[in-house]
Amino acid sequence: MKVMNRIRTLAAVAVGLGALSAASAWAADLKVGFITSLSGPVSSLGIPYDKGMKAAVAYKSEVGGRKVQVIQLDDASDPSTAARNARKLIEEDKVDVIIGTAGAPGSLAIAGVARETKTPLISIANADLAGEEGAWMVTLPQPAPLMMGAMVEKMKQAGVKTVAYIGYSDAWGDLVYDALMKSAPAAGIKVVSNERYARSDSSVAGQVLKIVALRPDAVITGASGTPGALPYLALAERGYKGKIYGMHSLINPDFIRVGGPSVEGLLAPTGPVVVAEQLPDSNPMKKIAMDFRTAYQKANGAPPTDTFSAYSFDAWLIYLDAAQRALASKAEPGTPQFRLALRDAIVSTKELVGTHSVYNFKPTDRYGSDDRSRVVVKLEKGQWKLVP
Repeated sequence: MKVMNRIRTLAAVAVGLGALSAASAWAADLKVGFITSLSGPVSSLGIPYDKGMKAAVAYKSEVGGRKVQVIQLDDASDPSTAARNARKLIEEDKVDVIIGTAGAPGSLAIAGVARETKTPLISIANADLAGEEGAWMVTLPQPAPLMMGAMVEKMKQAGVKTVAYIGYSDAWGDLVYDALMKSAPAAGIKVVSNERYARSDSSVAGQVLKIVALRPDAVITGASGTPGALPYLALAERGYKGKIYGMHSLINPDFIRVGGPSVEGLLAPTGPVVVAEQLPDSNPMKKIAMDFRTAYQKANGAPPTDTFSAYSFDAWLIYLDAAQRALASKAEPGTPQFRLALRDAIVSTKELVGTHSVYNFKPTDRYGSDDRSRVVVKLEKGQWKLVP
């Protein structure tokens, strides 16, 4: 009898272990596809995004007891490669979400794949698609109109009456110019030029000659990263003495390094994370921004000096929050049902505190930022200083 009881006990343990093994196999790890530009003309942004993702994973790498696996690919600053990478990550690696990429053209290319495959995209570049075309994406960088409003306000305070524009000949250049044209005239400021250049150009001398000939009170650019320094270098070479402004897409160390004295005194809008230590304790983003800096230091062995890495970190926070809620739907990662639940969770994010913003998304609105997500900074001796 004792022998029979022992056999029954061992059998029960074996069944229990088998059930645990099956449950463990069923509780699949979560997979995130991350695309950035580690090479090519957009790499001055893509590399900080990469470092920001490393900080994010160091900060937290599990949801509801499940590990999160990140599969990363380099798009070499090419939108076609970005789209191919997205398709590979979704169809072969079975990721449930894409986070990427470093440039607006690349993110727009990924958005097409995300829509076709019904996979959520958290864009860390400033990209926007209206209606159903953008139904599977959200965008983290603050929208151009929100940030341009801060710049036009500062121009008006400074007595600027005419402003020249020079920006990229792509989606980001268009977004910034459109935002300028919507806000400047209402403030009594005339926009006198719309010059463009490609991210890969090595000179903007011709465009800047036209601008200087117009003698504008100020110049603002719609550019980003290292190539964003070109107009300011050319303006300085031509002896331009007017006021200079930029957008939040310029804030990284390579821009400061390349621009040197020509970008001294530049005013730009940015997310609060850039000047976290200068924020009042009452600012809701100060604590998480400082936590980001700690995680960044741990992951990369140096403190952050740019704005872009924090967008990757915020994308991770949004994903973790949404994944936790999507798992409650009982749909399993790797299935269309889970991707739908995850998308619905992302676009219904409410008051999630990040380093750049307190995020609130709506199904019909790609951007989750409001006035809390912007401050104005001035470049003084190579350092960004908060402007009251």
